[in-house]
Amino acid sequence: MCNSSSLQILNLSHNNLSGVLPSCPTNLTRLKVLDLRMNKIQGYIPATLSNFRNLETINLNGNGLQGSIPSSFAEFHSLAVLDLGSNQINDTFPRCLEALPNLQVLVLKSNKFYGFINTSSNIVHPFPSLRIIDLSFNEFSGPLPEKYFRNFKAMMNGEVNKEKRSYMEQEYYSDSTALVIKGMEIVLVKILTVFTTIDVSKNKFEREIPEYLGNLVSLRYLNLSYNHLTGRIPRSIGKLSVLESLDFSSNQLEGEIPQELTSIYSLALLNLSCNHLRGRIPEGSQFDTFENSSYAGNFGLCGKPLSKKCEKYVRAQEEDEEDEDEYYFFSGLCWEAVAIGYGCGVVPAFITGYLMLLAGKPKWFAGIIARELGLKIRRMEIRMP
Repeated sequence: MCNSSSLQILNLSHNNLSGVLPSCPTNLTRLKVLDLRMNKIQGYIPATLSNFRNLETINLNGNGLQGSIPSSFAEFHSLAVLDLGSNQINDTFPRCLEALPNLQVLVLKSNKFYGFINTSSNIVHPFPSLRIIDLSFNEFSGPLPEKYFRNFKAMMNGEVNKEKRSYMEQEYYSDSTALVIKGMEIVLVKILTVFTTIDVSKNKFEREIPEYLGNLVSLRYLNLSYNHLTGRIPRSIGKLSVLESLDFSSNQLEGEIPQELTSIYSLALLNLSCNHLRGRIPEGSQFDTFENSSYAGNFGLCGKPLSKKCEKYVRAQEEDEEDEDEYYFFSGLCWEAVAIGYGCGVVPAFITGYLMLLAGKPKWFAGIIARELGLKIRRMEIRMP
């Protein structure tokens, strides 16, 4: 491979190749595509890979690569697709990619990336062309990277949705990737140039969801689920007029669901389950099509499609301290996850608890459950991916 000076496309994907990536000392100036996904390649990514200076696609998904991403990747000025998903890479976020002017697809999911995502102070507009970013199933923590989200210029252009449909492809090769879309993993055998998604699910991000996400008006899929995000759902999300899937489930969000979300007429999937949301569920447009599962685990919500009527709902600021404690105890549990994690032995206890909720204020029952199951619940949360 290192001596094939005229090679432009190398696609050896979906084989049983093993061993390590070769360290090529010479410049393969004509190579544009390196696709070795779904093999058994191990070891480290060699820094000399940057000798393939004109690469537009690097797809190493589904191997056993370890170590870190070489800083020499900053030299790939023509790179449009970088897919390193489903490996064993153990590294912080690769800031060396920030200045790549043509990078449109970045997939780092299902690795061992960790820590805060710190941005470089000397890069004014990082990731100017990025349209697809998948960081799911890692150990990233801290707040969502404000500077990055503020500079995803390719996701801020509303006119792009009116352009003629085209795909990311070479003369004999089409870029592809696997993403979770509307709750299902789907392989995109071709990537539309108007396709946009942000998936940072299954990490440890915290603090509030930033208002500036509402500026990404060409965004179609947004998944922030299974993190530690707090605060309210920003009203600005209602400006995402072409959004098709919104998943904020399994966080610690509170407050009411913004009425502005009903203006997203393209929204086909909504998952706000397992948070601390309260108040009346908005009605109208797409919200009339969502089922109970979209809101499960938010015991302060009322209105359709839930059976809980809003005329019997008492606002948080009007409740006494006793009711407040009970609410937060019960809303902190995702009942489905508890039932799955501990089997049928726990189900009768929670059925009893539900009946007590219907009967009146269950403070004594909540105390018993907290004492008996508190340790178990903590252990379950630690074991969850």
